[in-house]
Amino acid sequence: MERLSEKLWSWASEIDDGTIRQAERTARLAIVFDHVALMPDAHLGIGATVGSVIPTENAIIPSAVGVDIGCGMIAARINRGASELPDDLGAILTGIEGAVPAGVGKGHDDGSPGAGDWLAAHRPATGLDTKQAAKAAAQFGTLGSGNHFVELCLDEEDRIWLVLHSGSRGIGNQLAQRHIGRAKALAKEAGTPLDDPDLAWFTQGTADFDAYIADMLWAQDYAMANRQAMLHAASRVVLGALPSGSRIVEQVNCHHNFAAEEIHDGRRLWITRKGAVRARAGERGVIPGSMGTSSYVVSGLGSAASWQSSSHGAGRRMSRGEARRRFSAEDLGEAMAGKTWLADRAGSLVDEIPASYKDIDQVMADQADLVRVEHTLHQVLNYKGT
Repeated sequence: MERLSEKLWSWASEIDDGTIRQAERTARLAIVFDHVALMPDAHLGIGATVGSVIPTENAIIPSAVGVDIGCGMIAARINRGASELPDDLGAILTGIEGAVPAGVGKGHDDGSPGAGDWLAAHRPATGLDTKQAAKAAAQFGTLGSGNHFVELCLDEEDRIWLVLHSGSRGIGNQLAQRHIGRAKALAKEAGTPLDDPDLAWFTQGTADFDAYIADMLWAQDYAMANRQAMLHAASRVVLGALPSGSRIVEQVNCHHNFAAEEIHDGRRLWITRKGAVRARAGERGVIPGSMGTSSYVVSGLGSAASWQSSSHGAGRRMSRGEARRRFSAEDLGEAMAGKTWLADRAGSLVDEIPASYKDIDQVMADQADLVRVEHTLHQVLNYKGT
């Protein structure tokens, strides 16, 4: 760990000046308590840095949580090994694609299984209009685009794991955008000096703060249930291709775009993890690499300096636009050699090529004081929204 300044501490061995300057703008905010922690995967975001942990006192920054509220990971181990998988995984990939809609705006045309029951039992405090409720129902149990994925993996003992990455879909985005806009408007009306308007915050004890927290917590619950629903749908496909008696025997479900009220050093703080996993002592998490590389199931070491947090993944090394300019579908094909994936759609997935991300093994080495690796997962099948 390196103290870049009194209020900015970094675990990143690879980080550019622009990312550091952005994080410094956040760290200077009057509402930030003590210091901002930059994880090894830190890179430029909108307003706040992706891969940053931001402790605030009596306030919260909606855009620091981001528009994909509750985005995170779920990993589940199946009681079978690599030798029990079919030689050709193509049918499993096709089955998962049919069970889990993926991509921008995609949802279940005939209604999402389980959505009605979940939404009836979990009504957001601020309410949803008719269109929002319909979107939340249709997209329950669906995958986003970009770096969201479903993977079939093998661990160090060749045991089978199913791994998913997704968040709160369109409804989380809509709720976030509404509150981010409101926070910006309030800051402008009050003449609050900000280096970046996206760093506008709500103050605890106000109606706007309460409304945002209510929607944020609801969206986080939606995202976690969304992952659980996708796991159920995808596992039915995978288990159907395995011998009778196959079942899930353990799982980990964690957020990495979220905020939570926590006690640190005896102080009640809002800890916003924008691209970071909570890593309290013994708490399990999932840290994915990029497409084609390893992922990790970890347990936290409870580092006070990082606000009990770790990285959420590899972290981008370059923008999606730059990746598309630098690399081709053929380059991605070479990187994914030996794996089952949507090779016929390689052209639309080039911006996810592993070379556009940081080295996940270096990221894990950088945070050896934050987490302990329990399992290293190597993917054999990858499904993404395009």
